[in-house]
Amino acid sequence: MKIGVLLSGSGSNLQAIIDAVKSGFLPAEVALVLSDNPEVFGLKRAEAAGIQAQYLPPGPRRTVLSPEAEKEYVSALQKAGCGLVCLAGFMRVIKDPLLDAFAGRILNIHPSLLPSFPGLAAWQQALNYGVKFTGCTVHLVEKGVDTGPIILQAAVPVLADDTAETLLNRIHQEEHRIYPEAIKCFVEGRIRIAGRRAVIS
Repeated sequence: MKIGVLLSGSGSNLQAIIDAVKSGFLPAEVALVLSDNPEVFGLKRAEAAGIQAQYLPPGPRRTVLSPEAEKEYVSALQKAGCGLVCLAGFMRVIKDPLLDAFAGRILNIHPSLLPSFPGLAAWQQALNYGVKFTGCTVHLVEKGVDTGPIILQAAVPVLADDTAETLLNRIHQEEHRIYPEAIKCFVEGRIRIAGRRAVIS
């Protein structure tokens, strides 16, 4: 299966996916990497791995792609033959063009144990709230923000001396472990959606 990855930043989760493919753990191909930011290191990671990488202008709004831009993203993903879209730190809410074109075929990784702390800076939200555990979640993407059936989660303890940076670093370690695992389950056809539940066989 060909995978398209959308990102807005350094691409550490992209690297985890690339490494999982190279090792043979993930039976898939990263066919295309798209970014809404032309300067990010994630694009350089893709190019270093020999993967087609492209900046596509997002339009004027900060939190979403413009309808025209989103259609360009759909077109690029379809042209590359992508059967699955993985959001890897893509900082924009997905709307109908992508959701319709890839219905049930968009995954996201979020740095909290959803449904707790959706939205931006989830690790800082967890610190501010005072929880003892947070973590990360891989979920299918639907119209809501950080909603959709949960595929996999991993818990991370919040330590007494944690800063936002130290906590996020430990969350990232778990993200890099469970995102390739969740993608593998999808590629192998082992995920079944039953209402709100995602059952892995």
